[in-house]
Amino acid sequence: MLKHLIVPLDGSRLSESALPTAVHLAQKLHARVTLVHAIEKNAPRAVHGEPHLSKPEEAERYLEDVERRFFPPGVHVDRHVHKTAIIDVAGSIAKHTRKFKSDLVVMCVHGRGGMRKLLFGSIAQQIVSAKVAPVLLIRPTEGGIAPFLSGRPFLVALDGTDVREQALPIASLLASACGADLKLVMVVPTLQTLTGVETTSRILLPATTHEMLSFASKDAEAYVQQLISKLSENGCKVTAEIRRGDLAEVVVAEAHRLGVDMIIMGTQGKVGLNAFWSSSLAPRVTERTHLALLLVPVRD
Repeated sequence: MLKHLIVPLDGSRLSESALPTAVHLAQKLHARVTLVHAIEKNAPRAVHGEPHLSKPEEAERYLEDVERRFFPPGVHVDRHVHKTAIIDVAGSIAKHTRKFKSDLVVMCVHGRGGMRKLLFGSIAQQIVSAKVAPVLLIRPTEGGIAPFLSGRPFLVALDGTDVREQALPIASLLASACGADLKLVMVVPTLQTLTGVETTSRILLPATTHEMLSFASKDAEAYVQQLISKLSENGCKVTAEIRRGDLAEVVVAEAHRLGVDMIIMGTQGKVGLNAFWSSSLAPRVTERTHLALLLVPVRD
């Protein structure tokens, strides 16, 4: 159940881009919201061109102002300022998520050019890797416009593995609460898009690998039909697409073609350089789209 959302804010208008979505979900889920700001140790004077909140009393006034500006009557809002200066921002958010028993982290992810990966890897994905709760990332455009949930479908990325499939329960719950359809996109790799150990098979046994991928496509049809039947029992309107190619590229392309509000995927929460060297899906999707992205950490 998603009954408690936590929204970390750094005091900037950019971080506030996540708030309209948080308000929308709180109303649909009948959930309460906790706004959190942590005082950073040796923090810069400005963040995203705005004065940095370096004093607890400043942060408390700021969170009060955010509640007044964004949240309508009827939404239960708590505010928390972590007054002891911290260095590890991501670790602090994860600890507060665990402490407050929050079900969902809603946060803005930002960065331009090469910094986009750095910021994603250093904060958002570290929170995901802590595996304390799913993380909904809101990434505004260069003009500062953030995505908003408008009743369009949610897309769930699948590749036949348990890691991706474990995102389905929360996807079904959110879709039902928001009155949205679910679009399942099952991606089967091609010879050209195989990665890791599979690449060796492609080189040494191309004919055999091609035949295996053909069987995989047939298996995918039965696989998604089973998922559709299961999810439909819960009252969700579900359709599926089976595509061939690179998972990240196909998912983003289908998300824009289908006009969805959100991409949902399960993730093992790999972090930093390990994530990029292993072609982790989440960073590759994030850098290709401004759609809302829900990452569901898969527990060991």
